[in-house]
Order: sequence, then C-alpha cells, then structure tokens
Amino acid sequence: MLYLNILLTVKDKADAAKVRELLTEAGRLSRAEPGCVRWEAYQSNNDETRFMLHERWESQAALDEHRKAQAYTTIYQPQVLPLVTREPHPSTLLE
Repeated sequence: MLYLNILLTVKDKADAAKVRELLTEAGRLSRAEPGCVRWEAYQSNNDETRFMLHERWESQAALDEHRKAQAYTTIYQPQVLPLVTREPHPSTLLE
C-alpha cells in the first residue's frame, strides 16, 4: 500500500477557487481508477490557498497508471501544478 500526502499552496490567491474546482474533478476521476483506495483533497479553513491531498494506492503499479490517466494528465499536471507550489510527503502509516 502506498500513502501519499501532498501539500499544495496556491501562488496567487485569486486562483484558489479554480484550484478547488480542479481538485474536486480530479478527485472524482481518480477515485474511479483501478487501484485507488482513497483520494481526498482538503482545503484549509485557516488559509484558502492551502490544500492537502491524501492518496492511498494499492501498489506502485496502480500509482504509475494513475499518472497516465485523465485526472493526472488533463487536470492535475497541466492545470493545477502551474498554479501551486507542491510539497510531496510519501508516508508510512503508523499502526
């Protein structure tokens, strides 16, 4: 199981609503992909320019396929990434 936590900060506050819409659509598409166990996007209540993605994938192969799929190639990579700074945190679940 792969756990990814990604912190995004919108560069221009005026783009926060657009990023929110794009992440909502990317989430809908990602959750329908094979191997996606969880894909959630959160927007901070304290700072509208801050988002956190929480993703859980069955395997590296599933994540690799996600990065070739519509949510990543038509929304996240070309539309979201230019508007944000990205801080990835691949993580280990503590049990």
